[in-house]
Amino acid sequence: MPAAKSERLLNLLIMLLVQRRPIAKERIREVLYPGSRPEAFEKMFERDKEELRGLGVPIEVGAIDPLFDDEQGYRIRAEEFALPAIDLTRDEAAVVRLATRVWQDATMAQATTDAVRKLSAAGVGVDLTALDLAPPRLTVEEPAFAACWQAVCDRQQIRFDYQRPDHEPATRRVEPWGVVRSSGRWYLVGRDVDRAAERVFRLDRFRSPVRTSGPTHAYDVPPDVDLRGVIARLAPRPWYAQAVLLARSGTGHGFRRHAAAIEHDVPGPDQRSAWDRLTLADPGRNLVDEILYHGADVVLLEPAELRAEIVGRLRGVA
Repeated sequence: MPAAKSERLLNLLIMLLVQRRPIAKERIREVLYPGSRPEAFEKMFERDKEELRGLGVPIEVGAIDPLFDDEQGYRIRAEEFALPAIDLTRDEAAVVRLATRVWQDATMAQATTDAVRKLSAAGVGVDLTALDLAPPRLTVEEPAFAACWQAVCDRQQIRFDYQRPDHEPATRRVEPWGVVRSSGRWYLVGRDVDRAAERVFRLDRFRSPVRTSGPTHAYDVPPDVDLRGVIARLAPRPWYAQAVLLARSGTGHGFRRHAAAIEHDVPGPDQRSAWDRLTLADPGRNLVDEILYHGADVVLLEPAELRAEIVGRLRGVA
């Protein structure tokens, strides 16, 4: 979705969500569609409403004045937009926690702040409590993320210096298709212009700011491209036959269910509780994220490469 349209939909969503009573269509046009002709506004507004409704957003039409029903307005009731109470298992909660990383990046947080500031400046009453439905908690740690994401939205070619292991940094020209998080890392997936082939780039290996070149909307993303499939083919994660970790007594039940061996009451990193040593056969590709989810209750001992990755990510957070 183009960046301008995404911003417009976000502004419309927030404007309707923070209203205590329906807001007039003409007021919406004045604030969010300034300078548009009546016919163009009607088309854009109807399209935007249908797009939000298609995403499951309940837009309500009602009288602006409760005593008269001659003028209709629009709003979104926060209680209808919010999710109902959901009971999740521990494993399901872990998946949701990981999925929220996408919403929690600084780009969306800034876009929300800009939208609220714009509405406030236009004199629109803003009920900020209505925005507390999905509060962000984490951030995207890669400096290149925002520029890559913007280039994906704009369909614009980018250039950057990239360093592969045991190689000197080299300038790459890429038509970006998408930015995806996989196995605890952010990847840019796209077409390498100089190699005329699809390629995958880890954002933590960028060695220069991302620079745009050429016009926007200069290329099309292949309609059937599977971004995660490209990552799996071109950036496969090493397979580990075994992992050894320490779990605080009474924790790490998901690991315990699949452990090949468990040794109880072993020395641990602290004395606050007893510790068990777990040996996992075929630990899976998401081991790092699963261990980080458990916080201070689970410590990875082997393999050394994954332990170093966990240490690096915790230092980045610190």
